[in-house]
Amino acid sequence: MRYFSAVCLIWVFLGTGIVIPESFSREAPGMDIDMEPVPSLIQSIRFPDPLAFCGIPVPLEDPMVKAAMEKEMLLILWNRPQVILWMKRAARLFPPIQKILAEEQMPDDLKYVPVIESALRPHARSFAHAVGYWQFLKSTGLKYGLQIDNQMDERRNIWKSTRAACLYLKKLTAEFGSIFLALAAYNMGEHGLAVEIDAQQTHNYFDLYLPLETQQYLFKIIAAKLILEHPEKYGFHLNPEDRYPQLNLAALDLTLETQVPVLIIARAADISFKTFKELNPDIRGYYLSPGPIRIQVPADSEAGFHARFSRLYADWQKTSPVRIHVVKPGESLTGIARSYRMTLAELLRLNKISYKKVIHPGDRLKVR
Repeated sequence: MRYFSAVCLIWVFLGTGIVIPESFSREAPGMDIDMEPVPSLIQSIRFPDPLAFCGIPVPLEDPMVKAAMEKEMLLILWNRPQVILWMKRAARLFPPIQKILAEEQMPDDLKYVPVIESALRPHARSFAHAVGYWQFLKSTGLKYGLQIDNQMDERRNIWKSTRAACLYLKKLTAEFGSIFLALAAYNMGEHGLAVEIDAQQTHNYFDLYLPLETQQYLFKIIAAKLILEHPEKYGFHLNPEDRYPQLNLAALDLTLETQVPVLIIARAADISFKTFKELNPDIRGYYLSPGPIRIQVPADSEAGFHARFSRLYADWQKTSPVRIHVVKPGESLTGIARSYRMTLAELLRLNKISYKKVIHPGDRLKVR
């Protein structure tokens, strides 16, 4: 217990800048402590001058702006394990995000937005039911071209969700005239921001009195930028091998004639079902419906994929004549039967249902 107390005291002293006597900081017997040099918290909130985000100066000469910036920096640095996870994930996910930002002619600094939105996690979900890397609500995701249904949730696709975020932020920037206000609208909603701008008669982000979460939002993003750009300055010393390696993936386009189990596609890629789902977090469930789809597979499994898939699919058809169809919005029993080249009577008989049966999205029907 005394060793635990000693470590806690060391942590407090490091944060305050108090010098620890050499005899006190020696490793306690039986303990393996790998201490890294950590700057004092006071040093951590001495910001560079000038400080800018997306090329726009942050007015630290305003005491209230500086206080807000210091608060978010200190709170983030308190959660050091989270920052380490940011760094490890960023090594894998920043390259595709930066590529798309460059293609869309958007500021590179926007790559820090999904760090704060989701901690770069595809399955992140908010209390408001925003999902994915960029935390799109379903209505907004659909508006900007993302497929969100029982089979697919492209809010979890790093490429497609980043492209959609660029389109949305471009629209918000054009509407409000500032990337800072665009980010505020991204956080609180464009209608809510427009109401506050009209009520307060100012277009300066730093002069607007907004919901507390939105007031803190930009400062959190800037703090993430400062830390991830220069992690050693804040006591994070990761070696290249400590970071998650970039994924060497190949994008393959498939056109499925009938419903196909995800397991068949995973096996054609020479990977497990779990690995396939982790590489394609936007794909939901265990079956893919007929139609075109793009999947991500390891680059070294691209060669021969289509031949393996054809063989596995043929074998599956012979051994598993009965398949499962997940009903999508707008579908009817007649349409589903037609898509599988079945008669309506065959579909009804196979599922032991009447033609009067009302089907709903998400219902599962047996098909051949």
